[in-house]
Amino acid sequence: MKYVISVKEQSLDARVDSRFGRAQMFALYDSKTGECSWHPNTQNFQAAQGAGIQTAQNVVNLGAEAVISGHCGPKAYRVLEAAGVRIYSIEGNPTIKDAVQMIESGKIKAMEGADVEGHWV
Repeated sequence: MKYVISVKEQSLDARVDSRFGRAQMFALYDSKTGECSWHPNTQNFQAAQGAGIQTAQNVVNLGAEAVISGHCGPKAYRVLEAAGVRIYSIEGNPTIKDAVQMIESGKIKAMEGADVEGHWV
């Protein structure tokens, strides 16, 4: 599965960032091949508004099948859901591989709705 994970640094040991729309960057991780690529979120990191929607569209354009982040707001959630992208909220800041392992082992289920209000920082 192709996961997009919100992170603060370019490393497989990076911890999951709690922010989605305003994350510094994303890792596109393919759990089948173990390949990972890095995608800055520069245009949305400090956006005045619309960060979640724009970030969600960028994630869809990357070909993500699932998103791993700490939180997801309502507008971003709707964009991702409409595109068929599953969203997983991870707490405790695990590494990329640990987060993927938790999801694939069934320890964490996909979200059923946004868990923060819009403009959450």
